[in-house]
Amino acid sequence: MSSLVLRHSSSTSPMFRIRLFHSTTTPMSRLCILIRRSSSSTSPPSDSWSPQAAFAAATERARAGTLSPEDAHNLFDELLGQATPVHSRSLNAFLAALAHAPAYDDHRSGPSLVVTLFNRVCREEAGPLVAPLTVHTYGILMDCCCRAHRADLGLAFFGRFLRTGLRLNRIFGNTLLKCLCYAKWTDDAVDVLLRKMSELGCAPDVISYNTVLKRLCEDSRSQEALNLLYMMAKAGCACSPNVVTYSTVIHGYFREGEIGKACNLFHEMVQQGVVPDVVTYNSVIDALCKARAMDKAELVIRQMVDNGVQPDKVTYNCMIHGYSTSGQWKEATRMVREMKTRGIIPNTVTCNSFMTSLCQHRRSKEAAEVFDSMTVKGHKPDIVSYSILLHGYANEGCLADMINLFNSMKDNGILADCHVFSILIGAYAKCGMMDEAMLTFTEMRGQGVSPNVFTYSTLIAALCRMGRLADAMDKFNEMIAVGIQPNNVVYHSLIQGFCMHADLVKAKELVTEMVSKGIPRPNIVFFTSVINSLCKEGRVMDAHDILDFVIHIGERPNVITFSSLIDGYGLVGKMDNALRVFDAMVSAGVEPNEVTYNTLVNGYFRNGMVEAGLTLFKEMSCKGVNPTTVTYGIILDGLYHAGRTVDAKKMFDEMIVTGIAVSISIYRIILSGLCRNNCVSEAIALFHKLDAMNVKSDIRIINTMISAMHKVQRKEEAKDLFAAISANGLVPNAYTYGVMIINLLKDGAVEDANNMFLSMEKSGIVPSSRLINGIIRKLLEKGEIAKAGEYLCKVDGKSISLEASTTSLMLSLFSRKGKYQEDMKLLPAKYQFFDKFG
Repeated sequence: MSSLVLRHSSSTSPMFRIRLFHSTTTPMSRLCILIRRSSSSTSPPSDSWSPQAAFAAATERARAGTLSPEDAHNLFDELLGQATPVHSRSLNAFLAALAHAPAYDDHRSGPSLVVTLFNRVCREEAGPLVAPLTVHTYGILMDCCCRAHRADLGLAFFGRFLRTGLRLNRIFGNTLLKCLCYAKWTDDAVDVLLRKMSELGCAPDVISYNTVLKRLCEDSRSQEALNLLYMMAKAGCACSPNVVTYSTVIHGYFREGEIGKACNLFHEMVQQGVVPDVVTYNSVIDALCKARAMDKAELVIRQMVDNGVQPDKVTYNCMIHGYSTSGQWKEATRMVREMKTRGIIPNTVTCNSFMTSLCQHRRSKEAAEVFDSMTVKGHKPDIVSYSILLHGYANEGCLADMINLFNSMKDNGILADCHVFSILIGAYAKCGMMDEAMLTFTEMRGQGVSPNVFTYSTLIAALCRMGRLADAMDKFNEMIAVGIQPNNVVYHSLIQGFCMHADLVKAKELVTEMVSKGIPRPNIVFFTSVINSLCKEGRVMDAHDILDFVIHIGERPNVITFSSLIDGYGLVGKMDNALRVFDAMVSAGVEPNEVTYNTLVNGYFRNGMVEAGLTLFKEMSCKGVNPTTVTYGIILDGLYHAGRTVDAKKMFDEMIVTGIAVSISIYRIILSGLCRNNCVSEAIALFHKLDAMNVKSDIRIINTMISAMHKVQRKEEAKDLFAAISANGLVPNAYTYGVMIINLLKDGAVEDANNMFLSMEKSGIVPSSRLINGIIRKLLEKGEIAKAGEYLCKVDGKSISLEASTTSLMLSLFSRKGKYQEDMKLLPAKYQFFDKFG
């Protein structure tokens, strides 16, 4: 028997055509992924062997999942060795059971084995071992080819079927459509659906339409799928659209980003009386979550529950992931609680999404609790789980926790991959612990894990930041030697490193190398960032060299580039140079904007050149550049710092007249300026006026006013203002507590000050070294030695250290002739040495 090969007609006609060609080889044999067993090696079967009984028993074992591939081959060895053909019904039942056998986890082995076994009994040399095949047999074989991802062979079976003269039925027609769709012959599938099936006497049903609809949507042809859906609705009866039909097209629209059309079809579905199932709802919710339309997703999930469809694990995973990626970790937490309330146990996917959200908000402690709960509930954390928590620890600088978690991976059978090692290397590099980073890099390679471009870029960037450019270049050359091509991130790190360390020759070499490799060179935004960084460090001459370098390599500086350099010169007090850069900017054809003028005006005021600043301010309007709120803020702040409160008031009046919006920052500048110039009563009056106008203050204004009220002995007003902070929707910060504590200590209210300090710690605010020193000095001045000793215990020499003024005060109080020399024993032991000084 010669086998048949299917070839797709190259004709442009939409009609589906099949051409049959004789072939001397069996095309299905290419699908055989299991080794065929030779029938010549088996002994002849006994005369009592019954094919029907043997196949019936094997069918039951296949359904139960206890039939191995070896057992299946043994059965066909028996069949090949005897003369009684097996009935097609027995063969069909066996093949169908084997194709869906639960023992084969990869979902391909069963279907592939079916085709392999069928080939064995259909070879010419095997003889007539099977009764005439039926349409059902061919349907099983074609379906197996689809499931084995070999739809082309399924169509070959269809060609063979046509030669038999058997009549098609609807089930076989649907399998043919499935083959065409799997082979991505979408137009042919549409043609068979709409014309050929009816011509061949097997009218399509809703399954037929749904099969083709799915393929159209996968081809991003959802609008055509919708037209087909409307054709179904018009045909009615067996072809009426069902929940699968609508869900398929809705999902297709979501995949194409047509959220509006998808939602409209969802509502239309409900209006047509088709009840959405959990799959439909999940598709809608998932798409809305990915679009970060969480409010709409919430509405859909509530509608889902109201309609009697219970959310499942997929529903909540979508919601948790949506809230997590939107940065709404509190809402993600609420979803986890709701999920548990409904008796749905979060799986690994749920926990990973939730941990990601917590870690993004620097809540790795809570993420660790979720991680630990996974094991308790029987969900083993995977490599993704470990990576998420490791990254969370790394971002928060919790290196000890990070290393402990990393070490636990091996104990739990999880092998670290490149991503995990890159997280560790990045964490060490971020903390400047380059020796540990390099050791981890070596350990990584020792374990057979190859670093990727991200790993190298992390190391190189850190080495460049630390000025270890020779080491950075060594790693750069090493990555090229092992076949990893540097990307623009690597080149940017190196170029920035050489620019920051004044080696512009090497920077130029790297820029040239980038261009020769087809990698776009750094743009002006990159170089402006470098210039800005140098200016902030006071290295304005180096920054100017970078500007010249940028022009030399053909980049055009923009207004931000020039403004950054102008600001740099202003910071170091070289306003003549700043003005020359301004003139060069104009000569280069770059028009100064309000940012440029603001920068130059700010430089003048910062350096006490008030009149020059005011003159430039007046020139702005003549040059067609209108002052902004920021401009007036700079001038007001400069005038108050110069003690020119009257001029500041005139400038504010001018601002009102010109219609410039007055922001809260302007009021903050005015109130602070008045207090700085001893106009506290006027500041308090303005503050109350703003409150009457319902102008919402920020915590910085509150801090200024509390400090000012204490300064003029209006202490009760200060206390009332502090007490009202929460009612005004604000949260006290470290400065707020510091002002209150120091002033309470000045008044001798030591216990109240201590309670205020405890309240600050309870709210999660870490006291600064400056505040601790201020408290210690005030307590010592008040003679509260024991209480001062309690605060001295907080001095750890790291985040909190003794200031020179505190040490000097202690020396004067506890030396041999000091006022409190005898009370030194009340201090912590390590401070009981001042009596050795005269």
